[in-house]
Amino acid sequence: QDAIDRKEKRSETFKTAVHGLETDTPALKTEELGRRAPQWVRDNLVTMCMRCKEPFNAITRRRHHCRACGYVVCARCSDHKAELQYDGNRLNRVCQECYIFLTGHTVLEDREGKHKGILEKGAAEVSSRSLLCSSLQLLDKNGKGGTRGWFVIPQDDPLVLYIYAAPQDVRAHTSIPLLGYQVKDLPQSDSRHLFQLVQSRQVHTFVADTEELKQRWMRAMARSAAGITHPEEEEEDADP
Repeated sequence: QDAIDRKEKRSETFKTAVHGLETDTPALKTEELGRRAPQWVRDNLVTMCMRCKEPFNAITRRRHHCRACGYVVCARCSDHKAELQYDGNRLNRVCQECYIFLTGHTVLEDREGKHKGILEKGAAEVSSRSLLCSSLQLLDKNGKGGTRGWFVIPQDDPLVLYIYAAPQDVRAHTSIPLLGYQVKDLPQSDSRHLFQLVQSRQVHTFVADTEELKQRWMRAMARSAAGITHPEEEEEDADP
């Protein structure tokens, strides 16, 4: 019971902190930013950046605290410094939103995503201009489990396969350069429509929902692997 009580209390504390600047009665009022030290949200209460929502990991995306609002944010979202009155007007690490509020400066356009790479563009935006997109499952190395996701070969980057966790995601979580791979058909197993991308020791095994979808993906990946960026190029190559 003590453990349950502690968990509930921690949950309520987290809710208060998370809603901080977004509620009518914030824990730290907007006009107090930089003037009063914030109450930091505890690291172990969040699994993703409280600004961009990207998940944290131990190596490439570490946790940082905004010294103005107390949010737990990633390095990219806290790559700013502003003078804070409560700390003797010394420069402190702050998140992008607090930086804009405290300094009145705007961030560079490329930081806002005007020049984003495809990896950082939303799935729906890329899918609308794709050579092929659909749901697939990518199996793990032992072939017994895997992750279902939304797979896209964009028209403006046709030699790369982009993988989103869901069609609504705003950022691809990984990509596979297709050039040089061989596409290998696999026999149907347990009603699963299997095929592979193979290059040296790199093997990626996919599961399609239907045989027709599997064949479409195999054709699209084979074109990309051969460096064919437009369907008409394949037709020209096929002419005697």
